[in-house]
Parts: sequence; structure tokens; C-alpha cells
Amino acid sequence: MALNKRKLGSQGLEVPAIGLGCMGMSQSYGPADEVESLATLHRAIELGCNFFDTAEAYGPFKNEELLGRAFKGIRDKVIIATKFGFKIVNGKQVGAGLDSRPEHIIEAVEGSLKRLNTGHIDILYQHRIDPAVPVEDVAGTVGKLVKQGKVRFFGLSEAGVKNIRKAHAVYPLTALQSEYSLWERNLENDIIPVLRELGIGLVPFSPLGRGFLTGGAKRAEEYPATDFRHNDPRYQGINFDNNMKAANIVREIAASKNSTPAQIALAWILAKGNDIVPIPGTKRRKYLEDNIAAVSIKPDDADMKALDASLEPGKVSGKRYNDTLMSTIDR
Repeated sequence: MALNKRKLGSQGLEVPAIGLGCMGMSQSYGPADEVESLATLHRAIELGCNFFDTAEAYGPFKNEELLGRAFKGIRDKVIIATKFGFKIVNGKQVGAGLDSRPEHIIEAVEGSLKRLNTGHIDILYQHRIDPAVPVEDVAGTVGKLVKQGKVRFFGLSEAGVKNIRKAHAVYPLTALQSEYSLWERNLENDIIPVLRELGIGLVPFSPLGRGFLTGGAKRAEEYPATDFRHNDPRYQGINFDNNMKAANIVREIAASKNSTPAQIALAWILAKGNDIVPIPGTKRRKYLEDNIAAVSIKPDDADMKALDASLEPGKVSGKRYNDTLMSTIDR
């Protein structure tokens, strides 16, 4: 199975059609298993899935350190994206606090380079828009890091139209990373058209609805308190029941094509445009291989219409985050 390439943005970055989100290897979705995580990272490279996504906030720092160990001696075979911007003090993230001051960006990048055991970062994202710092200052700072050879390409995460335009006018954006899936389609009306107008790629995180679209979701209370889904509004109460009904179409189409619900959810995203590169997260080889196999599934027009209609905005119940996290989304 060949994993074809896609171009992200108009600055010349080429990546596999599906990347790997690495956050869950260090936090948020159950206990970490470094042996299996390392095996999954190496298996991804074997399969041509060499586009890896991390952030200083994952752990914090532990996820970047994991990738630094995994890719020692093979850095030239991988494409690494990382992020800065959350406030981290004494190795702990300070709630939803943000810090994108230029001097902090420079400090954060030096830390990421050291932890990743590399001389350069392929894509550097601002993790969240910091309302205290003009995004033009952020873009200018990253532009200087590009000139210094420490960063190759610039991206934003969960930015709105206004800040995308402002940042891109100062230094060209290669990608926007935002949540996008059958389960969360807030980008479709305003943001995706602007990305295409400006020649910016889209890297959807949580393309499987934080696991809901895989068909194996449980109610929020069945996950441990340390698991992100324990506090996810869409996994709670009547929201869970409504969302299971809405997602039924994914399971039905998967059964008709002898595939998994996860593969159908990813195939739907891949069919939305060649400028879109989802990064489903997993820490296990089995699910990695499953996800990559989605590239061979081609939903027909009837499938796409059925999926679009069943999970159109308004048919998914509950906010995607709690109020604190929603406050960091630039919309």
C-alpha cells in the first residue's frame, strides 16, 4: 500500500497524505507505554507515514523528548512539527495560560530543538492565538527563526480568519492546524475558503473525533479522570446518546465496504481536498496500520452525501471542549 504525498501550502513542503499525532503517547488518553510508542513511531516510518506532530505542552516536554529518542540517527527520514505558546512554569502547564511574547518564542524553540535532538523544526506552529501579543509579532519572530535555519515552515493552530490573514501578510503560513472531522466541522464556512484563497494547507487534528468515530467510544464516566474524554461534553449524558445515533452512518458505510469506522472517517477527510493532511493520533501499531489503510478507500458521491448529511453541523450534541479550553479558540 503506497502512502501518496500531498503538498502543504505553497512554500514547497511535501508530506504523506496521513501523518501521526503523537500527543497520546505522553498524556491525555490513558497510561503511556514507551516501548510500544517507539515501535509505533518506527513502524510509521516503514509505512511512509513520516510526518509527526508534537508540542512542548505535551507532557509537558515528554513528547518531544520521546521523539528525540525515537529519531536519533534517522532525523533526515522524518518531518517534525511542534508548537509553542502555552504558559509552562517549572515543567507544568499553567491552566489555559498563553505566552507568545517574541522572547518566549525564541526560548521555547531552543528548548524544543534540544528535546527533539535536532538542528531544525520542519513546521513551527503557534499553539493558540495569544490575545496579549499581536500575531504580526509572532509571524515576524518565526520569520527570523526561518532565516536562521532553526525553522523551515510556519503554521498556526486554531486561528480565526482575521489572524490568519494578519500573520500570512507578515510571513507566509504553510499550514493551519485545527480540529476538523465529521464530528467537528466549524472550519467549513469561513476558514477553509480563506486557506484556499491564500494557498495554506490544513492539518486536521482529532480527525476521528477523539476516538468517537472509531466505533469503540464509551461514556465519559467510564474513562479514568486522567483521560481527556472523561470531561469531554460530547461523551456525557444525553449528548453521548445523540452522538452515537448521528455516527451510526459511519458504522453502516464501514460495514458495507468491509472497512473500519475510523477508515471511513479518514477517507471522508481525504476526499475533501488534496490540501488537507489529517494527523490521527495513536500509540499502537495496530491502529496506525488501520488508519494508514484509509488511503485506499474512495467514498463515492452517495457515501459522501450520506456522511455530510448525517453529521452536518448542528447534529452533533455538545460543545467540543469545556468553557476554559473553548476560550483559547480564536473564532
